[in-house]
Amino acid sequence: MQAIDPMYDNSFAPGELAASAAAAAKVREISTNRRLFGLLGVVLSAVVMFKAAYSYRDLRLDTVEAMIPRSFAFWAVFFAYYMHGPMLDWVIFRRLWKIPFFSGVAALVRKLVSNELVLGYLGEAQFYAWARARAGLTSAPFGAVKDVAIISALAGNAATVIMLAFAWPLVASGSLGMPIRSVFIGLGFVLVPSCAILLLRKKLFSLDRPELIFITAIHVVRIILFIALSALLWHLVLPQVTVGLWMVLATLRMLVSRLPFLPNKDIVFAGIAVFLLGRDLEIAALMTMMAAITLGSHIVAGIASGLAGLVESRRNA
Repeated sequence: MQAIDPMYDNSFAPGELAASAAAAAKVREISTNRRLFGLLGVVLSAVVMFKAAYSYRDLRLDTVEAMIPRSFAFWAVFFAYYMHGPMLDWVIFRRLWKIPFFSGVAALVRKLVSNELVLGYLGEAQFYAWARARAGLTSAPFGAVKDVAIISALAGNAATVIMLAFAWPLVASGSLGMPIRSVFIGLGFVLVPSCAILLLRKKLFSLDRPELIFITAIHVVRIILFIALSALLWHLVLPQVTVGLWMVLATLRMLVSRLPFLPNKDIVFAGIAVFLLGRDLEIAALMTMMAAITLGSHIVAGIASGLAGLVESRRNA
């Protein structure tokens, strides 16, 4: 019987066979997970698209058409106002995962519309599913999505406390119509979770310190842009009021919107606007118009980004 030359023996040692089998099983598991998350992304994209289409029934164009500005400047600023959130999120996740521009922005727009029209934080779940379905992004994106959401909440809470400190003389005077007891209760619900997060930050956060600092800086820029763009939009509609005064009003509006347990927030904000500007009817018309065109933008963006997500999922299937 002819002996087999060891140099030409193609058999594997038992350890090599076990490693190969484990690697193959891992590849199959990853492939299955990506298909599952891809399917989840398709379902959530369809939910966003249909919810956006369904929300069209709430849009009353006839009541706000006369108030909508026709100037290019207004719509350019409104586009920046609407897109600054998804674009800054893209900057964050571009640094973390090197996500592509067009499909990444579309996924982040779907995240925005999901949170606004469907259910709060459903957008984060949808974006997580989108990330898990992409082979070239990351194998464990949950930690990054979680950290970004937590830092966003922390930055918003910090901004609320800072704004309340500056506005406290007006709040304490009672001129703004904000009940002091409700303000303190809301402030407690803002501060307690924030302090708990800071104390447990080593256990909660999974990203490295440089990434956390970068994300925090982006969220600070986001808050500043939100206030500045809101003020500029309102100024373009009612130019009789200076941009500086609009910025004060935009800051107070953000403060009112972020304080929990404050009853009748719309009425409180209307009272603030009347106290500062004395234009109750014009302010009411302005807020109605802004709410209508924002809803309309959610509808258009939800349908467009939902279709883009379905097309992308089909192409990557």
